[in-house]
Amino acid sequence: MNPLIPELIVSDLQRSLDFYCQVLGFKIEYQRPEDKFAFLSYHGSQLMLEEDYEDESPWRVGPLERPFGRGMNLSIECPDCEVLSLAIESAGLQLRKPIEERWYRDNDLMRGQLNFLVLDPDGYLLRFNQSLGSKAV
Repeated sequence: MNPLIPELIVSDLQRSLDFYCQVLGFKIEYQRPEDKFAFLSYHGSQLMLEEDYEDESPWRVGPLERPFGRGMNLSIECPDCEVLSLAIESAGLQLRKPIEERWYRDNDLMRGQLNFLVLDPDGYLLRFNQSLGSKAV
């Protein structure tokens, strides 16, 4: 397990699993059906999904309103942004932001990425990125 693993509260676990596994290619590492919980992985990234409780929950600090992921995005390394973005569009879904090439300064280096954005079924913003390597500033 990674030292930091986001756990997302979702409205419908099965719908989220279909999106993450069938469309994006995540793998279910394990599930606890009695808790409506799943632990997923994607090329080294890890993510937990749990369906929201109908009652009060210590894991929810307030009411959930769509889109659930306001103010946060999850950056996920991807081996091939082009292939994944085409799979998303082939599933009839829209990208929130198409693939773009970006270079970010990291001290004396510039690190390049291809990246794009997509929303999951509950409105969590996912930023997939593919490394283009680095170069001097």
